[in-house]
Amino acid sequence: IPLQDIPLQDIPLQFIRLQDIGMQSTPLQDIPLQDIPLQDIPLQDITWDELLAGKIDVAVHSLKDLMTTQPEGLKLGAVGYRVDRREFLLINRDAYQEGSAIPMKNGKVIGTSSPRRKCQISNFNPTLEIKDLRGNVPTRIKKLREGQYDAIVIAVAGVERLELDLSGLKAVKLDAIKFLPAPAQGILGLQIRADDERGENIIKQMNDKKAATEASLERGLLGKFDLGCSLPLGVFSEVRDDRLTLKAILGVYENDQWIGLKKTEIIGTDPETMVEKAFTELNESEPCRDSE
Repeated sequence: IPLQDIPLQDIPLQFIRLQDIGMQSTPLQDIPLQDIPLQDIPLQDITWDELLAGKIDVAVHSLKDLMTTQPEGLKLGAVGYRVDRREFLLINRDAYQEGSAIPMKNGKVIGTSSPRRKCQISNFNPTLEIKDLRGNVPTRIKKLREGQYDAIVIAVAGVERLELDLSGLKAVKLDAIKFLPAPAQGILGLQIRADDERGENIIKQMNDKKAATEASLERGLLGKFDLGCSLPLGVFSEVRDDRLTLKAILGVYENDQWIGLKKTEIIGTDPETMVEKAFTELNESEPCRDSE
C-alpha cells in the first residue's frame, strides 16, 4: 500500500517530542516579530541538530515555519497532508459585528504579531487597534479569554490539529481568497538528512503532488524576497488539473502605519514562470486599500 494512502498515525515511526530533546524557551518571545533578525528566530534549531547528529531521522514541521532554503546537510523529503489553510478570527462575543470581512465592532483590540495579518486587518478596517500577541496557540487563546484582547487571528490548522476548546468564543474562518494565508500554511514538511538515501526512499512516498505544487508556488514567491516570516506577504494558490493560480498581497508600511496592499494574481501552467511574474508585479505595483 502506498504510504501516502496510510493515515500518518498508522505509519510505524517512533515519534519524539521536542520536549524530549531539550527544547529551550527563548528570550525573543517579547520582541515584536518584525524586529527580530531572521537568523535569530530559533524555529528549527533543535531538530536540525538532532537530525544532523543522527538522533532522529525525520523532523515534521509546519512547512510555513521552515525557511525556503535548507541548512547544509538537510533537505525536504516530502511535503503534504495539507489541512485547512484559512485563518481563525476568534472573537469575544461582545466585540462581534456581522457584515464585513473582519466582523468586529470598530475600535476594538485585535491581537497578532504577524506583519502579514496586521497589514490585511488594517486594510479592511483601519479603526481596529492591533496589539502584538506572542506565545503558543493555547496561550494565545487563554489571553483572549482573559480579556487582554477583543479578538485574535490564528491559523485554523494549529487549532484543529491540537483539538482546542473554543467554547464561548465566536470563531470565524476568514475567506482565504480575501484574507490571504501564509505561504504553505496548513502543509506539513518532512525534513531529512541529505545523505540518508534509505530514509528518503521511505519518506518520499508520503509526498503529495498537489501540495508540493502549491508549496512551490507559495514558497517560491516567498523565497524571491528572502525575508521569511517578517515579510507582510499573503499567498493563495490553487491547482486544477494543469491550470495553476497564484494570488498574493504585499503590505506596505510607511511613516509608522500600513498604507495599503500591493496585489497580483497570476494564472498559468509553469510555477517558476508564475513566481517570477508575481514577484515583478508586486514590486512594480502601487498599494491600494479595501477598507469597508
